[in-house]
Amino acid sequence: MARVDQSEDWREKHAPTISVFESLAIEAFGNLPKEFRDLTGNLVIEIADFPTDDVFEDMALETPFDLLGLFEGKGITERFSMETGDLPNRITLYRRPIIDYWAENEETLGDIITHVLIHEIGHHFGLSDDDMEQIEASAEEAAQPGRS
Repeated sequence: MARVDQSEDWREKHAPTISVFESLAIEAFGNLPKEFRDLTGNLVIEIADFPTDDVFEDMALETPFDLLGLFEGKGITERFSMETGDLPNRITLYRRPIIDYWAENEETLGDIITHVLIHEIGHHFGLSDDDMEQIEASAEEAAQPGRS
């Protein structure tokens, strides 16, 4: 059985709300390298507890906990073919699956959110895992206390 850190009273703790999650996501996005953020265009970051029924069916998920985030929009190569009525690029972070993942791993919630953001944006733009690791390292460096 894992030992509980006795220096912190977890009896009074609650899971982060959607608004707290949104703040963490905005902070994580702000810590990404500017060049990477610029590739996203007018990105909207949304928080939902779970994927919608349509997303669940379209992605053939086994459980609603199978998806941490989803990027919807146009990639770099498609951007120059803007059509009337195109919506801005959007990432939806799924709060409950991310909290579940967080509870089962030893990463911080902020690191998980950053990782999901980078991968949702990066895979859509065709970046390699190595590229995304470099972007995550830059984001971690930017998030360090005392950095301006």
